[in-house]
Amino acid sequence: MAQAKINAKANEGRFCRSSSMADRSSRLLESLDQLELRVEALREAASAVEQEKEILLEMIHSIQNSQDMRQISDGEREELNLTANRLMGRTLTVEVSVETIRNPQQQESLKHATRIIDEVVNKFLDDLGNAKSHLMSLYSACSSELPPGPVDQKFQSIVIGCALEDQKKIKRRLETLLRNIENSDKAIKLLEHSKGAGSKTLQQNTESGFN
Repeated sequence: MAQAKINAKANEGRFCRSSSMADRSSRLLESLDQLELRVEALREAASAVEQEKEILLEMIHSIQNSQDMRQISDGEREELNLTANRLMGRTLTVEVSVETIRNPQQQESLKHATRIIDEVVNKFLDDLGNAKSHLMSLYSACSSELPPGPVDQKFQSIVIGCALEDQKKIKRRLETLLRNIENSDKAIKLLEHSKGAGSKTLQQNTESGFN
């Protein structure tokens, strides 16, 4: 009878220890789950800062190369460029890096996708129109919405093989490139328009001189 009581107490002690260990393990797991949410929030915030830096640099560069900059006095242009360069320098002092965890296949897919975009960019000077069409088909391959034009199916399969964060960065890069081309087109059209208007005025003045 005494031995039975001893065994019962021993079993009770083991049960208490097991229950306590399970509770402790559960609390630790809950803490790690909460920390994981904070880690993801940190990565998202850092990615947002990265994107904001890219946008600011693009906007400063766009202002420096705008048509308005060409239509002001040299002194004003110089002063504005000094301000723009100061802002660009301060923006570049902000360094944020969010490393993307990739497996070997995702790493290879990213290299392949980057190489394709770089090849199109290198053709800008040779054939801007064709390069723009090619970029549009690459961008359509990254869009979840119904694309307005053709889709580069090969590029799409490559992008799908990339990590999710890389897919977003590839799409953002293509958006930036297309905006830059659009701005270049506008600048060229404005320049051609000014030249055309100038030629027309010159022709009118010449004709009036003969009359």
